[in-house]
Amino acid sequence: MSTAPTATGGDGPVPPPRTSVPGDAASPSIDGTEAASSAVDGSAAGAVGGVDWPVGVPAAEPAEPVVADVEPGRVRWDPAERRARASQSFWTAVVGVPAIFSVLRLGVEAGGELQTTLLLVANVGPVNLLAGFLTTAARLLSTGMVAVFALGAVLAVSADRLPPGTRRRPLFARWADITPAWVVLASFLLALITWPLLYLPLLLPAFVAAFQLRPGRLHERVAPRVLLIVALLAGYGWLVLPTLRDAVDQGGERLVLALIVVPPLLALFIAGPLPGMVIRPLASVTEVAVLAMLVWAALPVISTPVLPLTVTTVGAENGPTEDVRGHVVTTDDVNMVILQEQGGVRYVPVDLVRAQVLCPSEEELPRHRLRIHDFHVEDSLLEGLGRRVRPVHRIDAACRTPG
Repeated sequence: MSTAPTATGGDGPVPPPRTSVPGDAASPSIDGTEAASSAVDGSAAGAVGGVDWPVGVPAAEPAEPVVADVEPGRVRWDPAERRARASQSFWTAVVGVPAIFSVLRLGVEAGGELQTTLLLVANVGPVNLLAGFLTTAARLLSTGMVAVFALGAVLAVSADRLPPGTRRRPLFARWADITPAWVVLASFLLALITWPLLYLPLLLPAFVAAFQLRPGRLHERVAPRVLLIVALLAGYGWLVLPTLRDAVDQGGERLVLALIVVPPLLALFIAGPLPGMVIRPLASVTEVAVLAMLVWAALPVISTPVLPLTVTTVGAENGPTEDVRGHVVTTDDVNMVILQEQGGVRYVPVDLVRAQVLCPSEEELPRHRLRIHDFHVEDSLLEGLGRRVRPVHRIDAACRTPG
């Protein structure tokens, strides 16, 4: 009777090589029959997959299947992938929006005419276009970023209180999660130097919401905490009290009063989670509201000229003169190309140019007669510091003459 061949070693017979995966109960033995369990030194060697497995030789444990608890009909996204997608959408918006706005501004300034647009594109360099965009649209960009970070932080801390997996995190909350703290601080600093002083109080509740600065973080005890809050409000009151008096004396400045008084009080209660039932509706409403606000604020930015407004006096020597009001596109040895304020391009021979003055636009003229410690409320900190270095010059009479 034949038996299965075995190799012999110094310590005894060596088991034959494995021909099946351990744990597979349907696998046959070496000789094609189901092997019976055997005992070595009075103990069972252990039948693994129908094959007698010697004592002392480790056998691999069968792999347990990984069962993911996924809702039927719904794709389960990996958190790292969702973070990467949110980061990509955020930086796409940050980079793409300025480029789109710059192109739209040239088209609007050209009056929608293709040839005039091409003329502006050929003569307005990318550096000048970027500088013009930053000086006029920086406050729009900072406004959008401040709103996103403030709302995103509130929605994020509110969504963290919900049971895991019950709701998808709002878009602004995901953007706030993946944004570094230095980017958030940079957006607030940009808003601080570019926003008009009248709207700077709105940064107080926005900053508190973005960094979740609750009053309890000022001090552990209630009495010192109240004293700190009173001291902060007193310092703010000292800063804006003269402006509040002037606004009350002038009358009709209710918007100014509301913008100065309400935001500091709102900052005391804006941090903290929201009720779970309002997170999803509030997230949808705030996303639409921020988009509408940016579109509404973008219209003046798109229509703001890239080139400076000038009045050029044109005429022959010892003859009648004419004032051409518009934007100088380019100047060469022959002609000065002027994009007229009322539309159209005019080529003026340089020999006929007698004088030229720089004029402010209507949007730059002040509407309020209020100041905050020698700074006009409609000026930003950057503009106010610039006016101290170079005071506003007297507007030339030619600027008041219609073209």
